[in-house]
Amino acid sequence: MYELILERIEQKMPGTVISHNTALDGIINIHTTREQVWKLLQLLRDDEQLGFNFLTSLCGIHYPDNAGQELGIVYHLHNWIKNIRIRVKFFFPADDANVPTVTDLWATANWMERQEYDFFGIIFTGHPDLRRILNVDDLDAFPMRKEYKLEDGTRTDKDDRFFGRDGHYGQSFETRLID
Repeated sequence: MYELILERIEQKMPGTVISHNTALDGIINIHTTREQVWKLLQLLRDDEQLGFNFLTSLCGIHYPDNAGQELGIVYHLHNWIKNIRIRVKFFFPADDANVPTVTDLWATANWMERQEYDFFGIIFTGHPDLRRILNVDDLDAFPMRKEYKLEDGTRTDKDDRFFGRDGHYGQSFETRLID
């Protein structure tokens, strides 16, 4: 089934799919570029053989250690007629967080894109009303980016043994019981 989708994409838009893989949940992940994503999504929606007419969700992702590709977007698409789901992903630098809006393809993308702007700082070029949706307007950070420590290192009221940080990293539970 997924082979036919990939063949159709290659037939209509050669070279658009950079790579693909099947996730543990059985859904195919299609990787593309920021420059090709809008046209690919339009093809997936409008092509009669593909028919991915529903944008289930879109979400931002942040991998701070991936130099030059720290941020990304994942689109979850669904072909209701054939009950097939796919994901389309692409990555881009955090210092150039501009991506094309897909509100002209799916009206439901409006609030989803606003949320990812609010939490990741991703700017959806062409969005009709790109502004914060959940955080205060004057917040100068993007809370879903992994740029801040998860814990306060100055706290002394916590015992690391109760949080799985007892110095036995890499040892199985059984080995730790023997020690």
